[in-house]
Amino acid sequence: MDTGSDVVWLPCSPFSCMLCEGKSPSTISNLKPLNISAAKKVPCKARACSSVHSRIQSSDLCAMARCPLEDIEVSDCAKFSCPPFYYAYGDGSFVAELYRDTLEIPMSNPSLNLHNFTFGCAHDALGEPIGVAGFGRGALSLPAQLATSNPHLGNQFSYCLISHSFDSARVRKPSPLILGRYVPENKNKRVESQNDIIDFIYTPLLENPTHPYFYLVGLEAVTVGKKRLTAPLSLTAVDKKGNGGMVVDSGTTYTMLPAEMYKPLVTEFSRRVETFYKRASHVEDRTGLSPCYYVDSVKNVPQLIFHFVGNSSVVMPRKNYFYEFLDGGDDGKNKRKVGCVMLMNGGDFPESDGPSGLLGNYQQQGFEVMYDLENKRVGFAERKCAALWDTLG
Repeated sequence: MDTGSDVVWLPCSPFSCMLCEGKSPSTISNLKPLNISAAKKVPCKARACSSVHSRIQSSDLCAMARCPLEDIEVSDCAKFSCPPFYYAYGDGSFVAELYRDTLEIPMSNPSLNLHNFTFGCAHDALGEPIGVAGFGRGALSLPAQLATSNPHLGNQFSYCLISHSFDSARVRKPSPLILGRYVPENKNKRVESQNDIIDFIYTPLLENPTHPYFYLVGLEAVTVGKKRLTAPLSLTAVDKKGNGGMVVDSGTTYTMLPAEMYKPLVTEFSRRVETFYKRASHVEDRTGLSPCYYVDSVKNVPQLIFHFVGNSSVVMPRKNYFYEFLDGGDDGKNKRKVGCVMLMNGGDFPESDGPSGLLGNYQQQGFEVMYDLENKRVGFAERKCAALWDTLG
């Protein structure tokens, strides 16, 4: 699932995927491309077609679909299908056509059937072998379509990402995804049991008519140790051109900050740790991570707090921004413990179009992230995600 995209798509038979050899072999071996013989293509005049081709007029779409002019003029192009569309992610892409069918969600007894569910059917992809469930704010996302028939399930969802591990054998349980859970008695808490009250720290969603499909929040400051660094206005609010804000994105790994926020943050972090730790420059050159240090212990690694709009402060666990591993040195011997900051420099883009920053899934690990669409807010609660999965079983 990906909160940074708003289209649900699946691989359809016959399916060809380029550059997919290194993509989770166990997953690919179980992959069976969808047989869509019973599904119906979406017409070129349908609103869904205009949604996926957001910058093209519906009449142009029908012309692309070879609908005759006289039929376009009287809006009689139902027999002409929506043209294929191209969709790109940070590390992959696909070309698909829009179809409609009944989606069965086996989450209750009886199962929930979502009729006329619209999805992309891809026969060709690049680096994307298994499809994506788009959970963004667009009309074709899974929550948006679910909300049309069941607002309780579609207007609120949360996920809890288990800790990142580069040793796949350590990953024992999946990350839970929860649709439609809420506590009506208390706006900011969910009661699991009498002794287990979960506090969520909420920040309001920012509206952006230019990029309406993003979950945008405002970042006001970041505290490094005891020093509070004020964020630039571009991270706090969205301007009249639709630029600014910070995307909460489950599909991108690392948090990206604009240079005017990233540089003072890293400078302050380095100032605090270089008294105790030596810089591991060769590790930075080899991995692309920066800054990195040789660490014997982490007691001198400063705390990181993200301060969002609405007096909402989220204390980041150290593992969410400082990754520790053993480095073998240039000769593969004399292994030493190294720690690297896991935040990325988004660069200087004063004329950039769109969001200024991004909160990636590495920084979201170990939190239940709640998307309350009815109240237009996002909440964070530190959780043991594997234990949460057990409670849902």
